[in-house]
Amino acid sequence: MRQYLIRRILLMIPTLLGMALFIFLLMRVVPGDIVELKYAHESSGVSEQTLKQERALLGLDKPLWYQFGKFVWDIARGDFGVSMWTGRPVIHEVAIRFQLTLQVAIMALVLAVILGIPMGMVAALRQDTWVDYFLRVFSIAGLATPSFWLGVVIILVLLIFFGWLPPMEFTPFWKNPAANLSQLIWPALAVGYRYSAMITRITRSTVLEVLREDYIRTARAKGLFENLVLIRHALRNALLPVVSVIGLELAFLLGGLVVTEQVFNLNGLGLLLVQSIERRDYTMTQSLVVLVAFFFILINFLLDIIFAWLDPRVRFK
Repeated sequence: MRQYLIRRILLMIPTLLGMALFIFLLMRVVPGDIVELKYAHESSGVSEQTLKQERALLGLDKPLWYQFGKFVWDIARGDFGVSMWTGRPVIHEVAIRFQLTLQVAIMALVLAVILGIPMGMVAALRQDTWVDYFLRVFSIAGLATPSFWLGVVIILVLLIFFGWLPPMEFTPFWKNPAANLSQLIWPALAVGYRYSAMITRITRSTVLEVLREDYIRTARAKGLFENLVLIRHALRNALLPVVSVIGLELAFLLGGLVVTEQVFNLNGLGLLLVQSIERRDYTMTQSLVVLVAFFFILINFLLDIIFAWLDPRVRFK
């Protein structure tokens, strides 16, 4: 088990380096210049000498290999640099938005798990009954409904029928829990419904597959209680693909809530990433992509540990 974990940790390093190189080259290939964008509002025009001085100040006049080496070395030391657009430290810009995005992602995922796994279990146990048909329609509707569209519907319902809108200014949970939840529960609900539908479909399929296995019939033939058969034997084996989906969706939610954040006026990581790409802010974009990639890799690593705990064959292998 120890060797397995060490190999997985060592594989993180080339993965992060490859992602860093990819986003570094991609940002240089995309047309546009942050210096020209900065001075685009100048009606009188800017001299070429001023543009060169600004590029030198930002380090854009250095060779690409030097820029990439400095970027990787700074990241390795925990220094994410300074935003080329705002001039403020990247870690500060990210920190004030990360708590918002992380809270929405966790709330949406918890809601999805609480709804998805029980509904998938019930749909599998009541296969081809009206309960199963209802839950299948509910899950298919969730998969077919975009989260941002559901967010717009939620806002319209709150405004038209209750004359109330969620707060526009983010309040940390430890300062005012009521104000925090009154703002973030709605985007979490819009996003969580979609992912609960996905978890429901996967749970139903895997539980149905597991219930047809020989060891389930053997457990029932031994006279074990049905609840014990379902929870201890069926659900534990059926959770492997479900856990994989849950982990990957959490990583995706940390950087993929761009449109939903705009609908609810949330200034999170997704909106920050889009703005940094539009502004050609190389430092900010590269740091955000590497950060999101790190979360994907970390969550996959944790999933491997969970798989080893759920499935002894992984440990023995």
